[in-house]
Amino acid sequence: MDINVDLVRQLVDQQFPQWRSLPIHPIEPGGWDNRTFRLGTDLTVRLPSHAAYAAQVTKEQRWLPQLAARLPVAIPSPVAEGLPSDAYPWHWSVYRWIDGDTAQVAHIPDRPAFAAELASFLVALHTIDAAGGPLPGPHNFYRGGALEVYDQQTRQAVRELDGHIDGEAVTAVWDAALEAVWNGSSVWVHGDLHPTNLLVRDGQLAAVIDFGCLGVGDPACDLAITWTFFSDASRGTFRQRLAADAGTWIRARGWAMWKALIVMADRDTEAPQREDAWRVFHEVMHEYNR
Repeated sequence: MDINVDLVRQLVDQQFPQWRSLPIHPIEPGGWDNRTFRLGTDLTVRLPSHAAYAAQVTKEQRWLPQLAARLPVAIPSPVAEGLPSDAYPWHWSVYRWIDGDTAQVAHIPDRPAFAAELASFLVALHTIDAAGGPLPGPHNFYRGGALEVYDQQTRQAVRELDGHIDGEAVTAVWDAALEAVWNGSSVWVHGDLHPTNLLVRDGQLAAVIDFGCLGVGDPACDLAITWTFFSDASRGTFRQRLAADAGTWIRARGWAMWKALIVMADRDTEAPQREDAWRVFHEVMHEYNR
């Protein structure tokens, strides 16, 4: 949808007149699954950009307040839930503003220490009682579920990249991930731990945002960031702090490989995203070969 300041202004003024006087500004980058706008100085407005993401709003509104008190860093705090209208067809959210910069190497002088902080966040998240939490499904694109759901897509990407990658070696990585079946108890998973969803202040982890893929299941999907953001030294710290077993690590490698391959094979993906996917791919293969 074309979600712009005028639309947000209309929704806020109609449904929350107490905020009519607050200015609205788009946040860049505004996100893909959702569009985010700053409302005054203390609030943000977040609207799903497609029906596929609409179910995430009510889920976040219900569960984030229950998780927040058990986590070592800030997460989004819902203030209000907007309703569908003639101008916009889905539920939407108002959150407290959280200060911080998205995680970039330039903002983090000590990456192993940052890896330890993020691992501590995951340990805390994964140990919160998951009873009654949302199971993997379309609402979170099966994060926390079995990798088999993406088997056909992954193998198709390998075929499309024939001549550019070692298909046999890549398939071995993927097959190993499929064989390392999760038999543990379900835990809470963020589902989309990406550097753009991590906020940094003074070089330290300040907040984790965008819980649209929140669910309960296998924690392996949350470990994929070890290849998307960390390198050898920080990767070792991350794994040690998590105390991840071999099977979970192998499945996490599969999650990272799947995402990298489908982006690499998608000819419509913009060049910077394709380049980053190739970087992640090489990180995965380098670590696997070692």
